[in-house]
Amino acid sequence: MDIPQNAFIAMLVVLTVLVIATIIQFLLKLKNPENDYHELYQRIMSWWWIIGLLFLFLAISTNAAIIFFAFLSFLALKEFISIVETRQTDRNAVFWLYLSIPLQYYWVASGWYGMFIIFIPVYIFLLIPVRMVLKGETEGFIKSAGVLHWSAMLTIFSISHVAYLLVLPEKNTLAGGVGLVLFLLFMTQFNDVSQYVWGKLFGKHKIIPKVSPNKTWQGFLGGMFTITLLASIVAPHLTPLSQIEGMVAGILISISGFFGDVVISSVKRDLNIKDSGNLIPGHGGILDRMDSLIYTAPIFFHYIYSLYY
Repeated sequence: MDIPQNAFIAMLVVLTVLVIATIIQFLLKLKNPENDYHELYQRIMSWWWIIGLLFLFLAISTNAAIIFFAFLSFLALKEFISIVETRQTDRNAVFWLYLSIPLQYYWVASGWYGMFIIFIPVYIFLLIPVRMVLKGETEGFIKSAGVLHWSAMLTIFSISHVAYLLVLPEKNTLAGGVGLVLFLLFMTQFNDVSQYVWGKLFGKHKIIPKVSPNKTWQGFLGGMFTITLLASIVAPHLTPLSQIEGMVAGILISISGFFGDVVISSVKRDLNIKDSGNLIPGHGGILDRMDSLIYTAPIFFHYIYSLYY
């Protein structure tokens, strides 16, 4: 697949940032050999793998990129099921959740918006309890149905919105669907970084300390200001959004990204675990890395869809 000009430039910028980060980590290790920079090294190397795989599949073809996101949904669902409590009798219902992944992404690849938007929250949500009830086990039924529904919403339905951006008609020919995906992913991740940095520098007033003690109003508002400004600059180059519309997108991504982060934090606190897994060295599990995206993807998708599609 030919990468549109602006999307290609954005990729080069990201790779440049990774190169700079790698050099800084190397220099820090040389200057302070007594300090342990292993976790920083792991994080940077993991980002090389994540970005490298993403860019590779985006460059191959649209269908290859869709398969990549389908695989991410599979890994996320597998991880979620592994950390939550499910009944032995629910194994067949879980099988149908896994089977829904290729179906959901087939609707994406075919551009069938009507089925894409209702398949999980209507048909799968109705099917799962039916499959469970056929086993005849009623103890723990409500809790188990809620867990399976929530896992499908978070790991399949939400993430599939990223893939559907690739098949939307091109409104910005210099960026295309790849530009939409890059904009969403970069703004989401940079929002996490911005809120963290602002919180570290100026954070005093905690928002929800029982859920995420490190989240502060200063970090949240500082991150929102940063992403709103950045989105207004980047949006016209990677999306069909104007500067003002890009600012609104930045606000939506900042708020929804925050809630995605704390929702997954609540899940982990409820389960009394620090990370959702250990798939990504230095980052934890795939849900740890995609927590914000789970909320920003559908919010951004429907915002831009309502405006231009």
